[in-house]
Amino acid sequence: MKREKNIRILPLLPLRGLLVFPKMILHFDVGRDKSIEALEEAMVADEKILLVAQKDARVDFPVPEDIYATGTVAKIKQLLKMPGDTIRVMVEGLNRARIEEYIKTEPFFKVRVTEILEDDMEISPEEEALMRSTMNLFENYAELNHKVSPEALISIGNLKSPGRFADAVASHLNLKIEDKQKILETLDVKERLRILFEILTREIEILELEKKINNRVKKQLEKSQKEFYLREQIKAIQQELGEQDEKTQEANEYRKKIKALNLPDDLEQKVLKEVERFERTPPVSAEVAVIRNYLDWIVALPWNNFTEDVLDVKSAQKVLNEGHYGLEKVKERILEFLAVRKLAGAMKSPILCLVGPPGVGKTSLAKSIARAMGRKFVRVSLGGVRDEAEIRGHRRTYVGALPGRIIQGMRQAGTKNPVFLLDEVDKMSSDFRGDPTAALLEVLDPEQNHSFSDHYIELPFDLSKVLFIATANTLFNIPRPLLDRMEVISIPGYTEYEKLQIAKFHLIPRQIEEHGLSAENLVFSDEAVIHIIRNYTREAGVRNLEREIAGICRKVARSVVEGEKRSVDVDVAMVEKFLGTPRFRYGVIEETDQVGVATGLAWTEMGGDILSVEATVMKGKGKLILTGKLGDIMQESAHAGYTYVRSKAAELGIDEDFHEKYDVHIHVPEGAIPKDGPSAGITMACALISALSGRPVDRTVAMTGEITLRGRVLPVGGIKEKVLAAHRAGIKTVILPEENIKDLEEVPQNVKEDLCFVFVKTMDEVIKRAIKPMGDGIPPMRESAEKADGLFISQ
Repeated sequence: MKREKNIRILPLLPLRGLLVFPKMILHFDVGRDKSIEALEEAMVADEKILLVAQKDARVDFPVPEDIYATGTVAKIKQLLKMPGDTIRVMVEGLNRARIEEYIKTEPFFKVRVTEILEDDMEISPEEEALMRSTMNLFENYAELNHKVSPEALISIGNLKSPGRFADAVASHLNLKIEDKQKILETLDVKERLRILFEILTREIEILELEKKINNRVKKQLEKSQKEFYLREQIKAIQQELGEQDEKTQEANEYRKKIKALNLPDDLEQKVLKEVERFERTPPVSAEVAVIRNYLDWIVALPWNNFTEDVLDVKSAQKVLNEGHYGLEKVKERILEFLAVRKLAGAMKSPILCLVGPPGVGKTSLAKSIARAMGRKFVRVSLGGVRDEAEIRGHRRTYVGALPGRIIQGMRQAGTKNPVFLLDEVDKMSSDFRGDPTAALLEVLDPEQNHSFSDHYIELPFDLSKVLFIATANTLFNIPRPLLDRMEVISIPGYTEYEKLQIAKFHLIPRQIEEHGLSAENLVFSDEAVIHIIRNYTREAGVRNLEREIAGICRKVARSVVEGEKRSVDVDVAMVEKFLGTPRFRYGVIEETDQVGVATGLAWTEMGGDILSVEATVMKGKGKLILTGKLGDIMQESAHAGYTYVRSKAAELGIDEDFHEKYDVHIHVPEGAIPKDGPSAGITMACALISALSGRPVDRTVAMTGEITLRGRVLPVGGIKEKVLAAHRAGIKTVILPEENIKDLEEVPQNVKEDLCFVFVKTMDEVIKRAIKPMGDGIPPMRESAEKADGLFISQ
């Protein structure tokens, strides 16, 4: 194909969302002032104008950068003025043209262009092949698109010029302006046909996908209409025969079930309205499933179903003792409740909160309480719950809405008076979805929970007959209003003796049975169990103890299967053979009385332990050094003891100027373990007095108590665990604050018989009992201060 070029100066008319190909006749409306001026200029001259597409149709006042560089020279065929100052113009595309220069931009665009004239020449075989392939695709496109007339197909099919053929096909395609512009700018005919072929292929794929989607939607609509029509016919036939359709039968079943629930009249009427709404809603509506789900929940709840309580106190006590050793406070509270129920008949159920370290049996105790009372048991874990809807449920407006965990638990129980365990109530948190602990306020308030309202059910449900038991490891994370609604019962960690009894009567028999052994295959000595407790576990509960026992059972089971031994007696040596070297150590009494070392008593979640406090004195400028990873309160206690010693230096026989000449260092061993609390106050003061005076501390004496600046000894907590730790370590005498006498009631009698207890009010009494007088072999106090850099005393 031969091309000739012609330089011309023409007015330019920018087109929005429109593109004109050569040999294409088109009419459009013109309303912009510049465009009208350009038309008028063209009409005055030779009726020729350059039509070029804008890059962005949203631009009202284009500049040269907003207009493509290639367009079409067109002849204006007709102008017609329209209402609203617009002109309808008909044009015929003549030739492609490329803008070389903008001569002027006001009052209209005038440009110098290179007009490209295409002459038909002999068609090459490749062009013929491209034309035929493109024509086949275009016919396929027209069949799918339904917007190309048969006359247009015939007309395009008769074109012999490849260039005109490509332009004619492109003008009939529903393409983006960018794609049409690409075809217009391509001067090489073969390349133009290739681009057109690719675009047609893509458009046909899209049209086929659209057709598939439309057919699928059409089939679904036809199926729905057919089902609706058939249902209406069935309904009409059933009415003629005097029968009920399936949906009416379902609604009548709901009415029967609702009547059987014996709901109050107002609630019954509200639920029956939902049944009527269910009956009226078309079966094809999505609302039907929502209403059906709601009615299923209503009829499944235990509105008036109760289990009869077992009010035999002795029988309940037996059940509780079978499942758990110790825990007397909780057992006593449940038995009191049963006794009052037996005497008074109806009463509000208590709301208990069992607080204690992990593994002490809080959850299993709740199960035993349900078994002892003859009630159903439901457990809901609240650990990690942070959405209020978990408690109250979601409103039915949400897709997939469900009741909260309280109503779900009541449905699971099937009765109105179960034992309902709220596990890990201290591990809830809140975020933008609400605070679940606030939602629990209504659940656990005896004055409100008789009409608990779930967002999904939207009917008042009586929870006053439910025995709620919450469990927690600590009280710090429970909000005060929620804590105020519960009766808190603390469950301390088990003592060594209690762990021994639990292992003998509960853990060992259970593990022997679970491992397929018998009492003849495996026997544990008490010493072996105590060795496991002391050296292989460090916990308040018994979970790890049971794991270690299970480990021994597995090894014994293997030896029995392999035929090595039929019976194993587990002693201390056998424990170390099965479990390896001991993993923990516990505090033991010092071997000798030492200067500057006092024995204190500490409480941990795993129980009690003894605590050696070391003090030493060095030449310096009066600094007090505290080490051992001590918390703020413990450091304050050390400062209080230091100040007390300074104030009593003369009475204690210590140089009154020691704080100016010497530095004091107090250290609590096991420095990797954080320590805090005021109970080591008198222990640190004793160690300090011992170091300053050169008098040793009695190694058989352990102590605990808070010290004041005046030397008073104040009460502390954890007495039971501390006393048991002293007994285990071989301590003979325990010094306690006088106000802690009442706490000895919790200490086992055999322990109290083995120990001597000294109750004190002041530090003077502690010093008198714990620090030994200057004995033989100890250098005089002033000489000691001069000869050693540590210890000094003023006589």
